[in-house]
Amino acid sequence: MKFLTATDRYIARLVAIPLLSTLALAAMLLLLEKMLRLFDFVAAEGGPVNVVWRMLANLIPEYLSLGIPIGLMLGILLAFRRLAMSSEIDIFRAVGLGYWRLLRVPYIYAIILAGVNLAIVGWIQPTSRYLYEELRFDLRSGALGASIKVGEFNNLGKNLTMRIDESRNQGNDLSGLFVFAENKKGQTIAVTAEKGQFMRTEDRNTIILRLTNGTLVHDAPAYKNARVLSFTNHDIPIPLPEIEKFRSRGEKGREYTLPELVKVGGDVKRPMRERNAAWANFHFRLVEVAMMLLLPLLAIALAIPPKRSTSALGVFLSIVIVVTYHKINEYAESVGGRGEIDPLFALWVPCLLFAAMILWMYHIAAHVPGGQPIGALEKFAEKAGKSIRKLFRFGRRKSRLLANEEEEALA
Repeated sequence: MKFLTATDRYIARLVAIPLLSTLALAAMLLLLEKMLRLFDFVAAEGGPVNVVWRMLANLIPEYLSLGIPIGLMLGILLAFRRLAMSSEIDIFRAVGLGYWRLLRVPYIYAIILAGVNLAIVGWIQPTSRYLYEELRFDLRSGALGASIKVGEFNNLGKNLTMRIDESRNQGNDLSGLFVFAENKKGQTIAVTAEKGQFMRTEDRNTIILRLTNGTLVHDAPAYKNARVLSFTNHDIPIPLPEIEKFRSRGEKGREYTLPELVKVGGDVKRPMRERNAAWANFHFRLVEVAMMLLLPLLAIALAIPPKRSTSALGVFLSIVIVVTYHKINEYAESVGGRGEIDPLFALWVPCLLFAAMILWMYHIAAHVPGGQPIGALEKFAEKAGKSIRKLFRFGRRKSRLLANEEEEALA
C-alpha cells in the first residue's frame, strides 16, 4: 500500500498552489516596499545601483522567515475551504476519512517547511543580516566606490574639499570643479577648472584629479600675496581616506547562529543582560518554528464556514492570528532580553497559550457536530454586514428621493 493515496495527492495539489502563490506574493510585496527605500538610500550615498540587488538578496531570508508560516497557513486553509465549499469534505468524512486523516499531507508540508524555516532563522538569516549591515556600512564609508555627490561640497579626507557642478559619462567627464586643500604648515590651494577627470595611479591609496582650463590660487603664511596661476592641464594627487573596518559578526544578538546563542547564553563571564538577550533570541526563534506544527490544525478550524455560507472571515482571522502571535513573541523577546522575565517563560508561555487555543478550536471543528469555533464572530460579521447593506440601501434610496424632489422643483 502506497503511503500517499490518490486523495492525499489531490490535497497536496490543492495546498501547493495557494502556498507557493502566497509565499511568492508576500516576498515580492515586502521586497518591492524595501526596494524603493534602498534605491533612495543608495542614491543618497552615491553608491553603485547593483548594490541594491545584493542588499535585497540578503533580506530574502528575513522575509521568508515570516512569509513561510503565512504561506503554509493560507495554503492549507484555502485548500480545505475549497473542499468545504464544494461539499467534498463531507464526502470524505462520509467514507470514513476524518479531519486527522486528511491532515496527513498538510503535516508533511508543515514538517518540511518547519525544517526549512529552522535552517533559515538558525543559520542563514543571521549571516545574511550581517552581510546586509556590512553593505550599508560600506556604502556610508565609500568602500563600494561611491561617487562624489554633484552640486554639494564633499570632504575627501580631513583637509580636502571638492565641489562638482556636473558629471557625465558615469563620472568620467566632470565640469565646473572647485578644489580647496590645506596642509599642516598652513599652505592652501584653491582651484577652479572647466573640466576634470579622475585617473588611477600605481598607488592604490592615491588617485589623480586631472584638471583642464582653470585657475589655481596658492597661499601660505610666508607669502605677502597669494600666487595666481592659470593653466591648461594640472594634476592634483588626492590621497584616499582610510576606510574603517566593519565590526565583527555577532556584536548584535540577531547575528548569532543557534549554537552561538547557546554558547553566549551559557558563558558566565559575559554580562547578565547579554546572556539574557541571547537566550531570549534563542527561544524566540524556536517558538516561531514550533508554532508552525500547529498551523494545520488552526487552518482546519478556520477553513470550514457555516453551512449555506460563503463567509471568508476565517481567512482574515488566520492572517491576524499569525501576525499577532509574531508581534507578541517580539515583545516577549524584548522583555526577556532586558531580564524583566525569564526568557524561557516569556517566550514559551504565550506559545503554550496559543497552542491550547488552537487545539480547542480544532476539537470544536472536528469533534463537535456542527461545531464552529468562530461561530459567534461569524454571526456578528453577518449581522454587521446586513446592517451595512441596509445603510447603503437607505442612503441610495434617500439620494433618489432627493433627486426626484429636485426634478419636480425644477419642473
